[in-house]
Amino acid sequence: MQDQEFRLHERLAADTVSLGRTSLCEIRLMNDKTWPWVLLVPALVGIREIYELSPDQQHRLMRESSALSRGMMVAFGGDKMNVAALGNMVPQLHLHHIVRFEGDPAWPGPVWGKQPPVPYEKHELAEVRLSLATVLSEIAAC
Repeated sequence: MQDQEFRLHERLAADTVSLGRTSLCEIRLMNDKTWPWVLLVPALVGIREIYELSPDQQHRLMRESSALSRGMMVAFGGDKMNVAALGNMVPQLHLHHIVRFEGDPAWPGPVWGKQPPVPYEKHELAEVRLSLATVLSEIAAC
């Protein structure tokens, strides 16, 4: 698989907006303004599970995930941070980071399948990018 080039899964590409890149991961915003929801996608060919990463890659992913979680909670003031790597619908390894609020449309259950996504307007995307600017810089420095 060394000769293959990383490509983002088509479902992730269709459902998300790029926020940038770290040395390990693509950073993607789920295009659903119901929840602040960001994905880390290790830009590696053929990886489906965290245990398939090298120990150094696992540590980097956890550092990036922790920095993203902390930054999102500060930026959005949530009640709970949900981090998950399910991969049942999209086999490519990706970590969901979802800020949850007591009383949100799915609280206290999972967000998946609760309601159709509500896409961001252009100005709302700009606001989210601005809200995440500091944390995105921190993640890049991990």
